Amino acid sequence: MPDTVRVGVLNDMADLGPGPGDMTDWLEREVERLGARGRITAPVEFVHAYGLGLPSGTAEAIEKAYQELVDQDVVLIVGPAIGDNALIAAPLAERARVPTINWAGAERARSRYMFQLQVGSHEDESLVIARHLARSGAQRIAVVYDNSPIGTRHLKHLDDEAAILGLQVVARADISPLAHEAEQQVTAALGGGPDGFVYLGLGVSAPPVAQALTRSGWTGPRIMNTAGLRGYHGDFAQVCDGWIYVDMHSDENRTLQALRQEMGLSASEALAAAKGHDLGRLVAEGIARARDISREGLRVGLEQVKWLPAAEGEEGTLLGFGIQDRGALHGRYLVVRQWVDGRSIEVGP
Repeated sequence: MPDTVRVGVLNDMADLGPGPGDMTDWLEREVERLGARGRITAPVEFVHAYGLGLPSGTAEAIEKAYQELVDQDVVLIVGPAIGDNALIAAPLAERARVPTINWAGAERARSRYMFQLQVGSHEDESLVIARHLARSGAQRIAVVYDNSPIGTRHLKHLDDEAAILGLQVVARADISPLAHEAEQQVTAALGGGPDGFVYLGLGVSAPPVAQALTRSGWTGPRIMNTAGLRGYHGDFAQVCDGWIYVDMHSDENRTLQALRQEMGLSASEALAAAKGHDLGRLVAEGIARARDISREGLRVGLEQVKWLPAAEGEEGTLLGFGIQDRGALHGRYLVVRQWVDGRSIEVGP
């Protein structure tokens, strides 16, 4: 039995070293907190592997990075963070029998060994989008969506919910998830005469869609999935000004409020803090509750994590897993917000 808990961290957004998506500081923070309380007594070592996955990289990079961690005898893996890559990693977790926590939006990337901290949802977000449009009075919607597993999955569930609500999808146009221009797709979508406009995808192609829509002069309501989270970096928020989107944090969440106060965090740092806190807490609590320092011990330990207050989602959202329950967030964990003059504003019911 090893004396050290070796935790693998798989970064699927960088290929050489720490970069976007590195959550190690948050993992260490929560492990140290439980260590200080005597709930984690063994040393915890974080082992890193990097593989630039889809859409910019390859599936092979994810497979290689995952195997690197397996070969280093980790008992738990954290990552990937992008839905397409989580789908690649899920069968790898089953084959290696290593408990893994992805923080992505792919509900299908769950299994006996693959746990998920939902950072959005390809299924639930589309439901939220359709219901918001229906409440807003839209009846005819046009959709531009990434031609990828993320985009097509979102579209399927948007179609399903639209049919239930009596919304008509009057036009749809697919776009490369790495597109730099979207004039053709936006023109085709507007050709259906919509009174609501939707973008679905990873978000790299969202700015060209927003720019093309602005140039068209169309002024109706526009909404996107959690691709809008990219507004916390660069000029995305300015380009997508006025767009409603699905977020993961609420101004009214008391766990997040306390975390921000404790760490002196600004509003623009709230989302990253909420994700980091929740992911770190799941890892730390899984280790603390493990019956032994083994892969099976960590799998069972994660299943014992239940009913913890989440920093993500609306007030009352809970964190936890269970037997055959691999989705960590329970409750109203998706929050509708809007980019207004570079600021994210929570949108009421």
